Amino acid sequence: MSNINGKVYAMNAITPMRPWKTWILRAIFFVLDHIKPLQADLINLSFIQFARWVIVPRNRFPHLDESQKQESLQYDYLLFFSNFNGTWNQYIDAFSAVLSKGLDLIWRWSEKFPGSTPVTIFKEYIARVQFDTDYYYTAYPNATANDVKSAHIVVQAVNTLSHDAQSLSPEQFRDAYLEFLISVQAHLGDTGEAPIVF
Repeated sequence: MSNINGKVYAMNAITPMRPWKTWILRAIFFVLDHIKPLQADLINLSFIQFARWVIVPRNRFPHLDESQKQESLQYDYLLFFSNFNGTWNQYIDAFSAVLSKGLDLIWRWSEKFPGSTPVTIFKEYIARVQFDTDYYYTAYPNATANDVKSAHIVVQAVNTLSHDAQSLSPEQFRDAYLEFLISVQAHLGDTGEAPIVF
């Protein structure tokens, strides 16, 4: 099954960690969650719609019913989920170029993680630990994250103009309308078709 839906690519990766390392990674996630400036580089990559890491301890995997035998696992697992615009290669290249220190801080606790640079070895590692997506939902498959942000900007500007228009004279409305057009003109592009990815 394809990981691509319109302009959105869904990526899932699972990596094993020795249990004693899990506590270190939990502490790192706690710090990253509470010191927001540390997330700036990830947030500024505008083609990323969603990214999340989750730790699943070896004794917390779902046990569906009593007939299912409990597994005895040696490792805890780090799950990574992300939705983004663009190709897999572009995504991994950007991750390696912009977020290498952050990625190394998070994934270095996983078994056989080679580091996020050089990028070729990092790509080989991600390809080995990535799983195909069976199902995922995206509300706007033919829009990029920037398209959605632009739509919100235009809607907010239209609502403001509509609210203000009720108390404006025709001359004031003309000026407000021109100001509105100038403020949203960069956000009125067509989302267009998704590129063909080979």
